[in-house]
Amino acid sequence: MTIKGIIKNLLNIRNIPVEPERLRTAVKQAYTSVAQDPAGNHPFPVGRTLAENLGYPIELLDRIPQPAIASFTGVTNISVCAEIPGGSTVLDLGCGTGLDSLVASEQTGPNGRVIGIDFSYPMLAAAQTASRSARKNIDFLCADAEKLPLGDNTVDVIIINGIFNLNPFRGAIFEELSRVIKQTGTLLIAELIKKKVDKQ
Repeated sequence: MTIKGIIKNLLNIRNIPVEPERLRTAVKQAYTSVAQDPAGNHPFPVGRTLAENLGYPIELLDRIPQPAIASFTGVTNISVCAEIPGGSTVLDLGCGTGLDSLVASEQTGPNGRVIGIDFSYPMLAAAQTASRSARKNIDFLCADAEKLPLGDNTVDVIIINGIFNLNPFRGAIFEELSRVIKQTGTLLIAELIKKKVDKQ
């Protein structure tokens, strides 16, 4: 089965039964707070300690600009594990402050391109600050995950480090992913899943 076929099979995922704009506003406020005050009190882990605990190599973090790490909020080290061919076009959806975008940038090299997309301007501002001194092959765009400002069949690799629990429009996101990824593309998604454990 092709990558587009796999994505289409995921389209039967139901949207979360919440008020969409209320959820979007709350999530945006939470992540804006992280970007503006990384050392503040947040309802989830943030920053370098989180990145190290998730398996980002210390030597890698040492060469990544601090603004990309201080407000990091991913759920795994997806960009470290990803196989990204040199010269490929990579979409980092929900890029936050750009840690995974910077890692992907190293892998795709100067002939490739990384597009980081997030819906939080403060997160993107930190990402742009981090990439300005480090990489020339990254573009950061502000957009909603279900309305990607990209052409059809234009992306080789998509990495997503935890956005689906925070967005009520999951079906629309998968439709957009199917639209922008190439037929031979690779889709890598990481997300937290709550699992009920039976007591013994």
